[in-house]
This record gives sequence, C-alpha cells and structure tokens, in this order.
Amino acid sequence: MIQLNYRDSKPIYEQIKDGLRRLVVSGAVRTDEKLPSVRELATSLSINPNTIQKAYRELEQEGYIYTIAGKGSYAAERADVATGRNEELMKEFDEIVKELLYLCQDKDILIRRIEEIAKGGAASDSGK
Repeated sequence: MIQLNYRDSKPIYEQIKDGLRRLVVSGAVRTDEKLPSVRELATSLSINPNTIQKAYRELEQEGYIYTIAGKGSYAAERADVATGRNEELMKEFDEIVKELLYLCQDKDILIRRIEEIAKGGAASDSGK
C-alpha cells in the first residue's frame, strides 16, 4: 500500500500523505472507500499513530479524504478534491515552469513532456 523511505529527507507524514494521495488519484482507492484506521495503518507501518493522524488531517483539509466521527476516514469524490487542489497545483506548476525557463530549459521540451504525460505515458526527456 504505502512504502516509507526512512532515508528520505521528506518527513514520514508527508510520505504517507503522498502515498495516500496517489492511491486516491490513481483510483486504487475508490470514492467513498474506507481507509485503514489510524491505529491499523500505524501498526502496519510501525510508526506513531500521531504521524498518521497528522497525514489524515492534512489530506482532509486538502479535500482528498473525509472523516465521519466514529466511523472512520473515506476517499473523497474526485470533484471535491479538484476544487481547491487544482488551483494550488497550478501555482506550483507556474513556479516550476518559471524556474525551468530561467535555467534555460527549452520550452518545446516542456510542452512535449506535458503532451506525453497527457497521453498516459511517462515523460522521458530529462533535460536540455
């Protein structure tokens, strides 16, 4: 389900968030599907439940999951996720593109990468 890399400089809760976000976005976890409880996931990953709770709380704030008191956490509907996250990601995208252009990255390569990803492929060009 979720792989943690303890050597990664990214905090564990962010790795959990990224893993769960990927599962929701990819459809591996369907809309309204129940996620593992905080305790279950903490036990399976051998980490502190507070770390899982923090990841769940932030995913809920971002709209990827929702919680029903006493029942658990569930994957949110795609439309709910898209609302705020699109704007946030577009701002990040703009900043990344500006930096790449500043570093003299060819805009045609960037366009080609976007087109490859849109077709469902992996972007293969690594640079200049």
